[in-house]
Amino acid sequence: MSDLTWQKSSYSGQGDGASCVELASTGDTISLRESDAPGTALTAAPAGLQSLLLAVKNGQFDGRPVG
Repeated sequence: MSDLTWQKSSYSGQGDGASCVELASTGDTISLRESDAPGTALTAAPAGLQSLLLAVKNGQFDGRPVG
């Protein structure tokens, strides 16, 4: 993953950069990580990530127990 070019989210603000969401694209996949844990990333196909983000925005996970 170190060969990817990571971009910081505009929602992360202008702070010290220690708590930022970053993403990188290979064209076939998109990877997301927290800047304070760069060795761990979520990698997904663009369509799958889009579905997840839409579900989160629509509140499909609000108030539901995990598992």
